[in-house]
Formats: sequence, structure tokens, C-alpha cells
Amino acid sequence: MPQSDLVIRLGGEGGEGVISASDMFTAGAARAGYDIFTFRTYPAEIKGGHAWYQIRIGKGKVGSLGDAPDILVCFNQEAYEIHKDQLRDGGVLVYDPDQVKPEANGHNHKHYPVPMTAIAKQQDFMRGKNLILLGALCQLFGLEPAELEGVVRSRLARRAELLQKNLESLQIGYDFAKQNLVKDDPYYLPHIQKREGTLVMSGNEAIVAGALYAGCRFFAGYPITPASDIMEAMARELPKLGGVMLQAEDEMAAASMVVGASYGGVKAMTATSGPGYTLMAEVTGLAGMSEIPLVIVDAQRSGPSTGMPTKLEQSDLNHALFGGHGDFPRVVIAPGSVEDCFRQIVRAFNIAWKYQVPVIFLSDQSLSHRTESLQAPDLSTIPVYEREAPTAEDLAHYARYKITPSGISPMAIPGEKNGMFVSAGLEHDEYGHPDLDADNHVAMTLKRFRKLDTLRAELEQEPLPLHGDPNASLVVVGWGASEGAILEAVDRANAKGIPTVSLHLRVLNPLPENQLRPFFAGKKILVVEHNYSGQLARHLRATLGIVTVNVNKFGGLPFTAGEILARIEEEARG
Repeated sequence: MPQSDLVIRLGGEGGEGVISASDMFTAGAARAGYDIFTFRTYPAEIKGGHAWYQIRIGKGKVGSLGDAPDILVCFNQEAYEIHKDQLRDGGVLVYDPDQVKPEANGHNHKHYPVPMTAIAKQQDFMRGKNLILLGALCQLFGLEPAELEGVVRSRLARRAELLQKNLESLQIGYDFAKQNLVKDDPYYLPHIQKREGTLVMSGNEAIVAGALYAGCRFFAGYPITPASDIMEAMARELPKLGGVMLQAEDEMAAASMVVGASYGGVKAMTATSGPGYTLMAEVTGLAGMSEIPLVIVDAQRSGPSTGMPTKLEQSDLNHALFGGHGDFPRVVIAPGSVEDCFRQIVRAFNIAWKYQVPVIFLSDQSLSHRTESLQAPDLSTIPVYEREAPTAEDLAHYARYKITPSGISPMAIPGEKNGMFVSAGLEHDEYGHPDLDADNHVAMTLKRFRKLDTLRAELEQEPLPLHGDPNASLVVVGWGASEGAILEAVDRANAKGIPTVSLHLRVLNPLPENQLRPFFAGKKILVVEHNYSGQLARHLRATLGIVTVNVNKFGGLPFTAGEILARIEEEARG
């Protein structure tokens, strides 16, 4: 019987075509109507080093990378040695026999040798080696080659000299598998009906789309993995909308440019990773003091310092919450999926412009480059907010930093009649004039922080995002890219008779304290996060006074649902 859920892992040398082949296979599966979820990891070196890519393909919605691979595709011996023990019993090994010498089969694996190197040499087209492999995979596992042909045509539409050779390589691989490999495994994708309105996007692509929808028309940044895709997409898309992208000389300059654009009334943002975000700390404080909207995307990676630039970690939360000198309000948001990247970056702009505060948007390497299939969002359910503009009455005697119950003051735009004001990093009075008096500093600090109180009250009007058994005494709390694995683990736990509920937080500061305290009362709380020190767990303990159980992973790879389920079972027994 055909499988409705396959996990395929491809591994090989960086530059050998592993990532591009995987991208094309993923796109072909999505075109055929399957739901897809991917994870990739690649070397930090420009060329060489081990790269691998995992694709989960399902007939129904798939929200995590899966546990063990059903199918392992090895381009070289190193890939085989690294991944052989993770291939599930009864799984399939596809390999290049010129490059890989498998061991004696002790796990009931089915072996399919595909001599892609030898065939590519015969065709005098070594660049087509990975297309030969893709053709063989199509024939072995039921993906129509026409779907891959469409992907190849779209990618090489302007390269006629390469297009035909690649299409020939794809067909040769398909014919080789059909004529030479006897299929003897249960892994075969069933035919499904294509669905209308399905999008296939990475997290970075969704962030760009959401920012443009929210009205972003200026972007400044500096290249850094894994956020560079955002800058490249902004360079391509912003001019079409009358916007501007600038590559700055460094991250501090990029953040300063965004503050300048926001001061001028243009919605703007920057994107970086941990090392770059560190450099933006002083400018973040300037935005907090001068009450200028600032949106910073921090695509987190393993650290500290240069760390592991191409690996996953969620270890910038402490810096997002507390980094910078002095006290100033800031909002921290973390999306949980590719679709959520779109929705939450819109929320980030809405909050930044409504409350005139810095908003730190915490993505990560996994989510940045992960590809998911999703339904096109209903934009009527995603509002876009603008700044509170001063009225004619306000402008009669304009106080830019007027002390208000909400903490929000109407924001004029330079050049607006009677809307002139002083905006500086110095402490100031309601008109922006420097005022270092103690009583004034107290009053203005309280005014700025009232914004978070106002926002917290707004957030507490939303229901907590719960999944599973709402009456369970065991709760799994997560943030960021682990959401899909947590949801799947909770479903599996409940199916096994272990009452479990999950809570995946999006807004990490301010926390909806009046909702969380009664919800957590009397429960065992597991906090799942990709870092060593349990940064969200510590934040929850400090803010809410609760006891947590830390579930941490920090080797650069994402949680699987099976790993989280094992901890749920362990805590349920204890």
C-alpha cells in the first residue's frame, strides 16, 4: 500500500548539487499537490563540507521534519557514514555505487544503486548528475517526472543551452530506474488531487511578503547568514513598489538608516543574525528613547561569536529581552512556522508603528530556510495599522512626547505644518527639549513603559494558542521553529493516553501575565527550546514565579516530535 507520509534525506558534499536537487524535488512534490516540510543544513565554507537536506512529503498537513528518514540518498561515502545509523529499519538506501560502498545489510534496508556519476560522464554533462538522481527518485517513489520538468523549465527558462541537457538527464535517470531497479519497498506516494491556492515558501520569503504587505518601503541591511535572503529579496521587490533597499557599511549603520526612515514617516526594517544584532544594541536604545518605530529581524544561529553560522539555535532571546544599556520598552515576537512568519511580521510592523517602539522579530536558521506548503492567507483577517497622527488640535501646540494614559503620543512627520519637534537620544520633556531633571526622567520613563501595559492588555484579549487536551495537567511550552514538532508530539501523547496540552508563545515580551498565571497554576510545565541555558524558561520563571522543566537541544539540529514525545512520557511517569 502506498505511503501517505515519506521522509527523504539527501546528503553529500557542498557544491555537489545536494541542496539544489533537494529544492527541485521539493518544488516538484509541492506542484503535484503534496504538503511538504523541509530542513537543510550546509557547511559554513564557501565550497566543500558536508551538506544534507530532509524533505517530509505528506498527503495531509505535515508540520515537522519527521523522526527517522524512510529514504536515505547518499552522494558520497561521507554522507553514508554520517547518516546510515539514522535510516529506519526497513528503510531505503539510494546511492551512487562509484562513490558509496554500503556495509552488509543488517537492518533490512533496501538498496538501490544509481550510478549517476558514471552516467553523467557518459553523457559528457557532469552538471546533470543530480538531475539523473532526481529522475530515478521520481520513478522509484511515484512522483510524476512532468512535475520535475516544470521545475527545471522554470529555473532554466533563460538558459536554453542548459535546459535541454538537464531535461535529458532527468529522463535518463527515470529510464535507468525503470529498466534496472526492481522496486521492493512500501514507499510510494499515492496520487492526490491538486489544491488551488497552495503556496510554497521559505520563512525568509514569508517575512519579505509580510513586510511588504504591512507597508514596508525601506530596507537597510548588511549580508549575514541566514538573513541575507531577506535583503536580496528586498533588493528585488522593493523598487517594484516604489521602495528602496540599501546595503549599509555595517549593521549599526543599517539600523540607524531604518530609524531615520521611520522618523521620516516610511515603514522600514532591517534583518540580521546574532552578531549583527549585537551591533544594533545602541541604535535600539535610541529608538526606544526617541519613540521611533524600529523593526529588526534576528535570524538566530548557533553562537556565540561567529559560532556555527549555518546551524540552528534559539539563543538570542536574552539579548532581545535585555540587551542594551538603560531601561526602555521593547517588544519581542517569534513566529512558529512559515505561514506564521507572514502573520507575525505584519504584527511586528503594526506594534512598532502603533506603539512607537523597537520590535525584535526572532526567527532562526531552521525557519529562515525551511520550505513549507501553505494555503494563501485570507488577507481580510490580517489588518494593517498605521501610526497615531496628531490632530489639528494637537498641532496647535504640538507636544511630540505628550504624557498620555496609554503611553502613546501622536507622531508627526517632518515637514508637516506645525508638526516640528526635537527628537534626540537625550532625556527630554513633552516637546522633545533636553530635560535631565529627576522628576522629568521618572515621568517620561513611566510614560514609555506604559506602552507595554497597554499592549499587554490588548494581547490578553486574544485566546491563548493551545493545542491538545485543554484540561491536561502536563503542558509543553515552546517558541519559534519547534512548534510543528511540539504539536505532533502532543497529538501522539494524547493518542497514547497521556493528557497533554501545548502553548506556543508568539509575543515573548510583554507576556500576557494575567492569562498565563491562572493557566499554569497546578500544572507541570515543560519548556522546549533550542539553547543550552533555557532562556525562555528563565524568563517565565522570573516573570511569573513558576517552576519549569527545561527541555533543551543545542547541537545545531532541530527537535523531532519523537524526542519531545520521549520527554513527555518521562515526565508523565515521574
